Amino acid sequence: MSGNRLFTYLSAPIVRLLGALIVIAGIGYIPVRLTIATYHNPTPQAILTLGGRPARETFTAEFAALYPHLQIWVSSGLRPNDARSIFQSEGVSETRVHLDYRASDTVTNFTTLVSDLEQQHIHHIYLITSDYHMPRAIAIATVILGSHGIAFTPIAVPSERAPESQLHVARDVARSFFWLATGKTGASLNPKL
Repeated sequence: MSGNRLFTYLSAPIVRLLGALIVIAGIGYIPVRLTIATYHNPTPQAILTLGGRPARETFTAEFAALYPHLQIWVSSGLRPNDARSIFQSEGVSETRVHLDYRASDTVTNFTTLVSDLEQQHIHHIYLITSDYHMPRAIAIATVILGSHGIAFTPIAVPSERAPESQLHVARDVARSFFWLATGKTGASLNPKL
């Protein structure tokens, strides 16, 4: 066996073992970070809304009116003028609303904003999205926000839609772990994500 083939033959099990150890460590590490964040910050410090449906911004504006001290982040939602109009109609100050359009999908809703939340010293958020979308959002938030010590309290916006498939959830959890390992989400690999 040549030197390169021997290295490849021996390294494959090592790579699999290292991959398994990283996943196991990540799975154990994330709940600890979430527990600590929740303990130190039992009350959410901000609101994060995953855009995509007008009802989400409307619900968030009504919800935010009840919590006038919280900053609001909306990730890739309605056009800026439409979003601002909704928040203004509920009396929510424009200075509280941060509209962010860097995300192209649910995974990037979190990966594009996690450092912004950290810079603001936010360790617990209200997470707002549609009820059918919430299981996937929770799964992704657990990995991405949890790995950064940011807890979340989910608030579902009612809808008439059926929950998303477990395949979508599993795919995006895998993409979230991929992001933790590489800093890339894989969104550029499939423009339909």
